[in-house]
Amino acid sequence: MPGCHVFYSREKLRWREMQLQADSCRKGTQMADRYAFGIDVGGTTIKHGLFDAEKEELVESWEIPTRTEDNGRYILEDIAASVKAKMEEKKLDKRDIVGLGIGVPGPVLPNGVVNEAVNLHWGVTDVASTLSGLLGGMKIQVGNDANVAALGEQWKGGGQGFDNMVMVTLGTGVGGGIIINGRILPGSHGAGGEIGHMQVSDHETDVCNCGKKGCLEQYASASGIVRVTKRELAKNRKATTLKDDGKLSAKKIFDEAKEGDAFAVSMVDEFGKKLGEALASIAAVVDPEAVVIGGGVSRAGQIILDVTEKYYTPAAFHACRNVVFKLAQLGNDAGMYGAVRMVLQ
Repeated sequence: MPGCHVFYSREKLRWREMQLQADSCRKGTQMADRYAFGIDVGGTTIKHGLFDAEKEELVESWEIPTRTEDNGRYILEDIAASVKAKMEEKKLDKRDIVGLGIGVPGPVLPNGVVNEAVNLHWGVTDVASTLSGLLGGMKIQVGNDANVAALGEQWKGGGQGFDNMVMVTLGTGVGGGIIINGRILPGSHGAGGEIGHMQVSDHETDVCNCGKKGCLEQYASASGIVRVTKRELAKNRKATTLKDDGKLSAKKIFDEAKEGDAFAVSMVDEFGKKLGEALASIAAVVDPEAVVIGGGVSRAGQIILDVTEKYYTPAAFHACRNVVFKLAQLGNDAGMYGAVRMVLQ
């Protein structure tokens, strides 16, 4: 019977070895199955993204409405409820989650406190602590939405491959974000990257939404180029297809410029001069490798890059002229990607 005894021991050892291998595989799987959330809070909707933290890939995205009533008191509660529901659906517990990043439309202090968000009707709001409490102590990173979008583009979009970049978002207003060594430059008051409120004219009579006069936003936003064009149309004596008929839009102005309308070309030229010279001033301070242009106006395409670079190059300090101009690629998902990137860095 001694032989049988030896045979049994070997089998037992083999079984134990297989058990250890299975445990190791399970541990490896657990390590791979780590997730993170990226949240982008807008005035009407809140975009959510569930990301695979190991592969750094989007698994699923969805939206919920932004409830701004009662001074936005439900917004963080709704986000927490949505995240919990997704975790339950995917059978994830807190140990599977690396953390949650969130971009909000307002200045964000280093401790995750938002210093007012007008579009959400928030006063000073401790987003990091409140959301962490609602989610059982989950790690929370908070950033300004424009800065976060810039980080998203740097990570997975038009700025991919550049550690130092400036992003400018041309929409209803002008937003921006500055990325240095792959990280957001938020500033000491959470107002880093407020490119739209650089003063670019001493002669403006209209007042910007911020209360100042002559801000870049008054010239380079969608509403800004329309405002300037309407003003010039009232004085223009040249032939043009553009009319102040209530239907004038930034898209129309750029489309007509592409078709060769001389007046439209002059309006796009004025737009490019203001934006290009402002970016040259920014470059003298932060010395970026790339400038990424996004927002609704950027859908005009190559003409935006060409006219901006035309005025940027002669205005820039010689050491800052070798900058790559690119269009943003992530669209409305940039904030979601940038938010999760804050957690994964």
